[in-house]
Amino acid sequence: MKDKQELVLEDYLDTTELLNGYTHEEIGDDHLYTGVETPMKPDAFDISDSEKKEQIAELFAQIMNVMGLDLTDDSLKGTPKRVAKMYIEEIFSGLDPKNKPKVALFDNKYQYNQMLVEKDITFYSNCEHHFVPIIGKAHVAYISSGKVIGLSKLNRIVQYFAKRPQVQERLTNQIALELQSILETEDVAVIIDAKHLCVSSRGIKDDTSATVTSFYGGQFNSPEKIQELYNYINN
Repeated sequence: MKDKQELVLEDYLDTTELLNGYTHEEIGDDHLYTGVETPMKPDAFDISDSEKKEQIAELFAQIMNVMGLDLTDDSLKGTPKRVAKMYIEEIFSGLDPKNKPKVALFDNKYQYNQMLVEKDITFYSNCEHHFVPIIGKAHVAYISSGKVIGLSKLNRIVQYFAKRPQVQERLTNQIALELQSILETEDVAVIIDAKHLCVSSRGIKDDTSATVTSFYGGQFNSPEKIQELYNYINN
């Protein structure tokens, strides 16, 4: 008799259901983008971080064991716990709302009413389809509606949304919508230029291609503003 947890996992592992007439196997490496929100279970935070790390360590040890690795080796015996700690405290810490950056708004006392651009924000994320790295740079711009935020907060917002299993299109939109909400303005632009290791290190193994996504809101929805933004970015 299988317990409830095993039955639930069987549902997760069932990839025979058709999507637009195709199975997940037929879709293969073609990435899916199901919405702006990161797909999360309703009970995602019912257990503590320490419990999550304990369970992940146990499950990752099973993965290593299935692959034939010797978990008694001094170099490997600590790996399951290291991976668990890395997942919860580092590379997937953006899943937990408690890690969301606290952002303070300030009056735009300088009356600066042109675009502000923070370019070349380096980020590391992970593709949610293969759990391998996405490495890239984000360019963020906004035009103040009367309020401004500290420059470092732009970096922190990018990092927060990057530190979760991601799709680049979703990451772009999440950053932009968060900034629009915080700054109370539609005048926000986000451009992301990234390399996906699921493309370069496996699958098609194309090490030279990169993916560029963009979001243009408010005043940035004009050819003149877009060109001005690209002039800043490329200088």
